[in-house]
Amino acid sequence: MEKEKVIEVKELTKKFGDFTAVNSISFDVFKGEIFGFLGANGAGKTTAMKMLIGISNPTSGDAMVSDFDVHRQADEVKKNIGYMSQKFSMYDDLTIRENIKFFGGIYGLSRKHIKEKTAKLIEELQLQEVADSLVGSLPLGWKQKLAFMVSLLHEPQIVFLDEPTGGVDPITRRQFWELIYAEAHKGTTIFVTTHYMDEAEYCDRVSIMVEGKIEALDTPKKLKQSFKTDSMNGVFLKLARNVE
Repeated sequence: MEKEKVIEVKELTKKFGDFTAVNSISFDVFKGEIFGFLGANGAGKTTAMKMLIGISNPTSGDAMVSDFDVHRQADEVKKNIGYMSQKFSMYDDLTIRENIKFFGGIYGLSRKHIKEKTAKLIEELQLQEVADSLVGSLPLGWKQKLAFMVSLLHEPQIVFLDEPTGGVDPITRRQFWELIYAEAHKGTTIFVTTHYMDEAEYCDRVSIMVEGKIEALDTPKKLKQSFKTDSMNGVFLKLARNVE
């Protein structure tokens, strides 16, 4: 049975003047897959993600996300994906309940649907006692888990996560990945960037960008075999830093 493609990228390129940030990358991502998008700082992964979520126009090449063309249908792409950024996720000066309602409105949900989703989400995360507390009072790990669940309010086919566990402790990171697994099991595609190499092991497949190009793409197991190392950190070092 052929897997359903939800992201198709062909020769996607982004230039800034004479500098090529993303150099003719091509790959597919499938429904329900946890796809790791790795690269050192400056490798081009953030620029590539910005094109895929419809906030940066490609210089050349093609990309389809949830059956929408990132060139011509960027607004439709934005409506049909979830997105979570490490730098901005929730409004600290709004309560948990207010944040959920606010983002539900942005995603175009009806008042009835927002009310139902808010109650369900607060219960799922066991936040009943603090639902009317400011998000700014929450520990970072809880903020990140809440932000992830809020990005799913409109039930998108794909969720893009930009280094979602940056700065949180190892136990909270593991709990966050349990949420990711549960969502992927429902059929949601997870596209995630991370600089934690142990998290690459949790992905179904991993791509590694070096200087704007995808230099490796496969399952963690096959990548480790190909590069003759027992860890994804070893794969990354050999590719990105030319360490033998």
